[in-house]
Amino acid sequence: MMSRRTNRQGLQRGAQMLALGCLLLSASGFAQVSSIGDKQEGVNRGDQLPTVLKKVGVSQHLNQPLPLQAAFVDDTGKQVVLGDYFGKHPALLSLVYYNCPMLCSEELDGMTGALEMVKLTPGKDFDVIIISIDPTETPAIAAKKKAFYLKRYGRPETAAGWHFLTGQKAAIDAVTDAVGFGYVRVPGPDGTLSQFAHASSLEIVTTEGKLAQYYLGVEYSPKDVLLGLIQASDNKIGSPVANILTYCYHYDPETNKQSLRVARVVQFGGMVTVAGLGGFMFLMFRRDLKLGREHSLTAHEEAASEAKARDLKKKENG
Repeated sequence: MMSRRTNRQGLQRGAQMLALGCLLLSASGFAQVSSIGDKQEGVNRGDQLPTVLKKVGVSQHLNQPLPLQAAFVDDTGKQVVLGDYFGKHPALLSLVYYNCPMLCSEELDGMTGALEMVKLTPGKDFDVIIISIDPTETPAIAAKKKAFYLKRYGRPETAAGWHFLTGQKAAIDAVTDAVGFGYVRVPGPDGTLSQFAHASSLEIVTTEGKLAQYYLGVEYSPKDVLLGLIQASDNKIGSPVANILTYCYHYDPETNKQSLRVARVVQFGGMVTVAGLGGFMFLMFRRDLKLGREHSLTAHEEAASEAKARDLKKKENG
């Protein structure tokens, strides 16, 4: 009986320590913040956007023609003009930059995920056109990004329908102005103007090269994308959508660095605490097991002694 009580007490104590460990681990997890350059919303005081975001947004220029003579370089290094991709099929257009550490990958992830469920074929039924807004990016960077998303899409035979373009600022601005895509340079982690604040959107463009539909955010309905492409193939123009924007911004060289340092200290302290608690729990479990075995052995010896005494007493009485 004493052995069972001791084991039960040991298990209860172990469960209590395990619960405390989970609580401390959760606390250290809540102390995490975004790393420098990760996606954040930026400082928003009151109802006012940060000053930099006042120049950022998407104005829906439905029925606006794209600058089809704008010159770019594709992911193979070939010189092209935007008009090369129109005349036969509609297109899905995305304005991002390939080295974006924040929202752009989520936008391309959302686009690719939607296209996986759209029963149309890039290169045959429509084209995918991705244009970098960073004039310093190269065709090699574009090719790497294309390979990544083509693999994710899972249909390598459609490679000819995916176009990842880079270009000079004049051509980039001609496209962004036509689309109504406002963006600005912002400081990166090193303090240089190496990143961009911009909103996230996809555009569907008609066979004739006119803007037919906007999809805002980073998640897109496959049904809406399919319908938009079908309508754009007949050069039909869609309707404006609610202008709810998702911003790719921002890096704060002071508050973000300081909060990052504080979070790292808290996280380290939490890890040390959990490691120490784990060691303590291990030692306590070992002690409880040892005590349980000792009590079990003692109880067994006492029971044997009592049985032997009863046998001797029976012999004496007999």
